[in-house]
Amino acid sequence: MRRYLLGAVALLALGACGPTPAERAAVEQAERAAAVATESQKLNAYLDAEYEEELAMSPEELTSQGRREAYDRLDDRSEEGLKRRLDWRRESVAGMKSDFSYDLLDEEARTSYDMWALELDREERADAFRRQRYLFARGGGHTSIPNFLINFHRVETRSDMDAYIARVRLIDDALDQLLERAKAAAADGVRQPRFAYDQAIGEVKRLMSGAPFSAGADSALLADGKTKIAGLLKAGLVTGEEADALTQDLTSTMKDEMKPAYDRVSAWLTADRANTSPDAKGVGSLPDGAAYYDAMLKQMTTTEMTADEIHELGLQEVARIRKEMEAIKNAVGFKGDLEEFFTFMRTDRRFYFPNTDEGREEYLALARTYLDGMNKKLPEYFGILPKAPLEVRRVEAFREEPGGAQHYFAGAPDGSRPGVFYAHLSDMNAMSIYQLESIAFHEGNPGHHMQISIAQEREGLPKFRTQYGYTAYSEGWGLYSEALAKEMGFYTDPYSDFGRLGGEIWRACRLVLDTGIHSKGWSEEQAVEYFMKNSPVPEGAVRSEVRRYISTPGQATAYKIGMIRIQQLRDQAKTALGDAFDYRAFHDVVLGGGSLPLPVLTARIERWIESRKAATP
Repeated sequence: MRRYLLGAVALLALGACGPTPAERAAVEQAERAAAVATESQKLNAYLDAEYEEELAMSPEELTSQGRREAYDRLDDRSEEGLKRRLDWRRESVAGMKSDFSYDLLDEEARTSYDMWALELDREERADAFRRQRYLFARGGGHTSIPNFLINFHRVETRSDMDAYIARVRLIDDALDQLLERAKAAAADGVRQPRFAYDQAIGEVKRLMSGAPFSAGADSALLADGKTKIAGLLKAGLVTGEEADALTQDLTSTMKDEMKPAYDRVSAWLTADRANTSPDAKGVGSLPDGAAYYDAMLKQMTTTEMTADEIHELGLQEVARIRKEMEAIKNAVGFKGDLEEFFTFMRTDRRFYFPNTDEGREEYLALARTYLDGMNKKLPEYFGILPKAPLEVRRVEAFREEPGGAQHYFAGAPDGSRPGVFYAHLSDMNAMSIYQLESIAFHEGNPGHHMQISIAQEREGLPKFRTQYGYTAYSEGWGLYSEALAKEMGFYTDPYSDFGRLGGEIWRACRLVLDTGIHSKGWSEEQAVEYFMKNSPVPEGAVRSEVRRYISTPGQATAYKIGMIRIQQLRDQAKTALGDAFDYRAFHDVVLGGGSLPLPVLTARIERWIESRKAATP
């Protein structure tokens, strides 16, 4: 009995010394946190390894990121190449889903998981309509490859120049791949509009003008190659004889291999042009055109909005912005209606620099001045600032077009190449001064340059999230930045503020025009007429823009839809947080996750709002 009592006492003592429920819960919580951290780190490592495999399939993307692997190769542009990449993506996503537990991922890792899986959905959708794309329209391979070599392929050693020439030697293969796909599409009844044929034929003609193809100044690519060879010679990295040999190799490659490929493209475009209609139509007229357009709207907006919903939103936004424009028109004392004010803004010479080289330099200088002023103000509204430098340049002559949309090229992630804000300046009568301030903020800071640079410089995320882009997010951010600058104290000149509204109504018109052209059967002239009636944009720019919408269905809708969503999220945060709302914190969480689909961004901001509310006394 005594032994039994002693044993019972011992058991009671042991029970008294055991963990309490709270202690057990704490242990379980710590174990789960450790498991989540481990699983999340493993997923990040997996995605980084997969992204390296993806990069290996794109030598040009490697170069764009400042890397020199596969420096002597170009991307595979064939249908077979597209299929191989899609098959790879299917295997990669399947591997992720089988190897990782979603419930054991932290919030950032879940975002990465969702985005990686979403890319498969997007590629499947694109593959279903791979022959619907206009391959020799604006920004096609016939201009983008030379542009890539000129602006992205750095030459710092002899081997870099050898790789440059090797890539020139491969241009014929790339163009033949595109030509084969264009012919297959044409056989399926898919042809780009006649004006796009004419534009491409003109671009090829400009690319093939001058030495080494004909008398006159060096062509753009030869001039660039010679400049890079001269740099090696000046640095003492090649001898004079080696420089001459490199120049001769480049010259003969361009004449004997590159030019015949461009001639084949030009000949086919010229012959097939007769099969097109003089009246440009939207993709709704193509085989499976309605389904294709619906797919493109989903791709570009990352939403489920229908063409009718987007069209109606555009009409509402145009009406709202017109009222704000009326207020400025009245404030500056203009006598006449809004359409007459638009004509005044388009035609009065005070709003345009001279159509001369001096005028072009004035335009670029003013853009730099606006950006210098913005850069001083940024720390008041942003905690994270970009490290990468930004340059303002004129578009290269071979791809410049009158009234063409200004645009941004990202810098290299390692800082070896700056970000560039490009302007089309061949026709200064299409480049108004009053819109330049808002355009500079859109393309530069706090717009594309800030957003893309911060994403590229972000640490702690899988690499793909610093490089991927979603049009609704990036262009939505650019347009949001234009409006934000007003809150930051810019647009002190009323005409410049009218230019800001002109930029916003421009994007609102896009909602109406893109859907009108591709879903409702609007003609090119009908679209031009609507645009001219509701915007002060010069006619040359209007016509260029409308043709852009015809050539790239859906893309133009992303700007306003993305902007509105970011503004809604900001207003939601302001309402929820009250005095605790801080622009710097909000902008940092918007930009800190890289480019995101709008539903993913929405979930990210809503979680941030809840965490801020929980942390506020």
